Amino acid sequence: MALNRRDFTLASLAAIAASSGLTLAVKAQGTKTIAVLFDGLYSEFWVAGIQIIRDELKKRGYEIMEAISDQDDNKQFEQVRAAIARKVDGIIIVQTDSNAVIPAIKAANAANIPMVHFNRPPAQSDAFSVAIQADNQKIAREAVDYACTVAQKSGKKHQAAILIGDLGDPNAIQRRDGFQEAVDKYPDAIEVVAKIPTEWNADTAFAGLTNALQANPDISFLFTSSDFLLPQIQQALKTADKWHKVGEDGHVILTGFDGFPDAYALMKDGYMDACGVQNLFFETQLAIQAILDLGEGKKVEKLLLDPGFAITQANMNEKASEMWGYVLWKEKNPG
Repeated sequence: MALNRRDFTLASLAAIAASSGLTLAVKAQGTKTIAVLFDGLYSEFWVAGIQIIRDELKKRGYEIMEAISDQDDNKQFEQVRAAIARKVDGIIIVQTDSNAVIPAIKAANAANIPMVHFNRPPAQSDAFSVAIQADNQKIAREAVDYACTVAQKSGKKHQAAILIGDLGDPNAIQRRDGFQEAVDKYPDAIEVVAKIPTEWNADTAFAGLTNALQANPDISFLFTSSDFLLPQIQQALKTADKWHKVGEDGHVILTGFDGFPDAYALMKDGYMDACGVQNLFFETQLAIQAILDLGEGKKVEKLLLDPGFAITQANMNEKASEMWGYVLWKEKNPG
């Protein structure tokens, strides 16, 4: 199934980001309805993802029941129940907590309505659903491994910090583990001195990083488990006089994850060394095809993986066009 990367624009994404969390329906031609239930639109990844899913389903003639739960598990369960009451033909969902979503899956199973988890899998249970997920551990490991080789070539030992996501999210756990696997290979070049919890909250991340930099002023290696925290990282590093380009004195070796437009811009400008990239276009294709296949009674594996990739200062010219953040950045910066 081909998907045109130019089908959505920054203007349309901004419009979605500004929408309320109230349940709404987008009418299209056809008799079938897919519920698209996200826990929030708090990052460009989710905004872009919901826009692509919406556009593709509308092209295929589906009605869309859409709701945002604002990271409230109880609210999302009520939204699932509302979708079941409406007798939708499928549910594409992004939950906040991998365990809290299990009752929603069981309710969908009881109603014989297929459910697909976009980008964030549920905890293991006897309930059936399909999850689309990036190979977070591998992607993080590859991106951080590149950064570690940069640290090793510098000839000195670097103090490292990691910004850890919400540990109720399997993605955060896998990214943390991928980071650890990479740095463990370079004991002579990397010493981890700070593991900073963020709970996927920008203010929490900023405060935690600021405190870590004060407690460990020699930190010179940093991994963030999501690029949406890059503005806070930039602010904290600037305040600590550590915001310098690759090759400049005082540069903090910086690795991100997700592939945001901000990440591409910072790599292009020389402030970031590497980024683990989720292939958003591929993941949305997987989610849409999975929900349609399930609706037709076809067998679908419970976990469908996006292998992703690492974009680095060494391969950026070659790989940029595959980065969803580059596509959005390019739309905003033509020419």
